[in-house]
Amino acid sequence: MYERKTKPNLNCGLDLIGEVLYGKWKIRLLWFINEGYKRPSELQRKIPDASRRVLNMQLKELEEHELISKTIYPVVPPKVEYNLTEFGKSLIPVIAALGKWGDENEGRLRKILLKEE
Repeated sequence: MYERKTKPNLNCGLDLIGEVLYGKWKIRLLWFINEGYKRPSELQRKIPDASRRVLNMQLKELEEHELISKTIYPVVPPKVEYNLTEFGKSLIPVIAALGKWGDENEGRLRKILLKEE
């Protein structure tokens, strides 16, 4: 896995949450796991633009940050499920608030973002 050459700046809560949630798909992964999509194949179907490799890396980071837990069932073929930890569940209201803000400002945000393309 990628290792940083410099230590991250962790001087405030915004820096900390940025470190934990930085990654294109992490917020969506947390949201979909909360919605009941627990298997890697289900998450891949919910986020088809993401490669399986990137999703696996980001799931591993979320697990390392104690936001999700991974259960491997001893069956053939192996069955894996992800669940939110209590710590991860505490982020869901924050993610919901961000989503609500995005929905409320959708027109303005689309105009701004499409102007840049």
